[in-house]
Amino acid sequence: MSGKEIFYPMLAMVVLTLVVWLRLYAVRIPEMRRLRIHPQSVATSAQKSARLVDTRAADNFSNLFEVPVLFYLALIVACLTRQVTPLVLGLAWAFVAGRVLHSLIQCSYNKVMHRFTVYFVSTGLVWILWAVLAAGLVRA
Repeated sequence: MSGKEIFYPMLAMVVLTLVVWLRLYAVRIPEMRRLRIHPQSVATSAQKSARLVDTRAADNFSNLFEVPVLFYLALIVACLTRQVTPLVLGLAWAFVAGRVLHSLIQCSYNKVMHRFTVYFVSTGLVWILWAVLAAGLVRA
């Protein structure tokens, strides 16, 4: 492996984040117009929660900047330490698949236990990925 393959799952996560961001504005702007909400009246998260009805995409967008930060860093570490292996690549793609499913659930029917299960499994994959990378660093 050349190592650059590790950046494809990263790119997929960036595309997912872009899609959720577009969904956020596709939902938010019409809702604000329909409910005649002035932008300044939703300047804080507390105001947004009180005034907006549909915050699923916004909540998911924020979530894409939590655990995925550890994912992005793990992929950079994998590349820099030459640990791009089929296992590492498989874990990366499995995480992406989990996050896509998580986003689909949260941005649509939003059943909490479905979303939580996918979140728990995909986050577990990041911890496993870090364990694999840590073991590789210790062996090196």
